[in-house]
Amino acid sequence: MTDEIIMEAQNLSKVFGGLVAVDDVSLKVKKQTMHAIIGPNGAGKTTLFNLLSGMMPPTTGKILYKGEDITHLPPQRRAHKGIGRSFQITNIFPNLNVLENIRLSAQALGKANFELMKPADDFVVYIEEAEKVIEMVSLVGREYMLARNLPHGEKRKLELGIMLAGKPELLLFDEPTAGMSSEQVPELIEIINKVVRENNRTAILVEHRMDMVMSVSDIITVMAQGMVLAEGSPQEIAHNKQVQSAYLGDLYGELA
Repeated sequence: MTDEIIMEAQNLSKVFGGLVAVDDVSLKVKKQTMHAIIGPNGAGKTTLFNLLSGMMPPTTGKILYKGEDITHLPPQRRAHKGIGRSFQITNIFPNLNVLENIRLSAQALGKANFELMKPADDFVVYIEEAEKVIEMVSLVGREYMLARNLPHGEKRKLELGIMLAGKPELLLFDEPTAGMSSEQVPELIEIINKVVRENNRTAILVEHRMDMVMSVSDIITVMAQGMVLAEGSPQEIAHNKQVQSAYLGDLYGELA
């Protein structure tokens, strides 16, 4: 972990008609950290995440990545700069096998991204990269299984593999454990934590499972009513009276 800032939001706001979903939010994400964004339902955390990932433009404010203004860059341009994201709803090619899903992702951000009609065997380097990623996300043995036939937990692993194939420096996780059973969650948490820690990557995480947030995060930003309520280490957030009040006790037991 360093003190270098990889992504910064400056006075971000997002207004939908008369609703202020994100209200003058500023935050700094340090390199090689796991930075979580949490908050009660309707707090604005998902909207903030969509602003950071480029899925929607802010009404006001700026987003900087490594000091560069990327406020109005679309997601595909951000991907080429080293920003990858996952989705709440699994985002895969269901009729392709695991290897092809990951190979295409590696190819899309490589030099052969416009040579889609060549035989797959001509892209040996991308196949090799895909095989490394498959091992990284614990899908060895599933290479030739169609994505649609994978259990939900393994579809989540595949989505992570698709994101990692682009070799992003900054990983954006939107509810990565959504729809997973309690038994499946620990393995995915371990994979995500290992990917970030062992490869000197940075992650921004929106997640409702507080056990996961508290166990893997370095910094937690808490939102309420579209604004930043508090920010600090998991220990600081767990004992923050404002945070406990904002959650109306619903998550106090888990936080503390």
